[in-house]
Amino acid sequence: MASGSEGRLIPHSDAEKRIFIAAFLLAGLMVLADQISKIYIEHAFELHESRPVISGWLAMTSVRNRGAAWSILSGHGWLLLLIGAAVIAAAIRFFRYLTEGWRERYFAVFLVLSGVIGNSIDRLWRGEVVDFIHVHYRDVWHYPVFNLADIAICTGVGLFILSCLLRKSQPEADSASANRE
Repeated sequence: MASGSEGRLIPHSDAEKRIFIAAFLLAGLMVLADQISKIYIEHAFELHESRPVISGWLAMTSVRNRGAAWSILSGHGWLLLLIGAAVIAAAIRFFRYLTEGWRERYFAVFLVLSGVIGNSIDRLWRGEVVDFIHVHYRDVWHYPVFNLADIAICTGVGLFILSCLLRKSQPEADSASANRE
């Protein structure tokens, strides 16, 4: 078996390659699903049109966001693209350090990357992010409208945090040697 004594993946092992490929493919499918859903919304909905999915709770609502979550940095798309590029570069550069050989962290990092890539494609291609998932409670409460890329980012971050809380960190010497490989 290509796992360390604690169940961690050994760098460059067949097991690590399989997990890497599976996480990469999941990320690719998420980017594809994200972009297909956005193309559908653009063609099937008028801007600000809303259609209930679960009456009083969930709707598909076509909106655009020129910023990040909750319209933070609205109108600063190039800055958000630069931040996205920095996140992608840092995740690639520090991949082994971030994952520490834990299988779920490969998926977590790739999910975050898929979301960043999905929303970055929007910023480059459309000039704004297409959002359409509208969670609300009747007309009393509305959560900001979001998309599949946002779900991927939040799921990846949540999975990563959960893994960090439940898994032991590598000793410094092991971590340093893993980064050199």
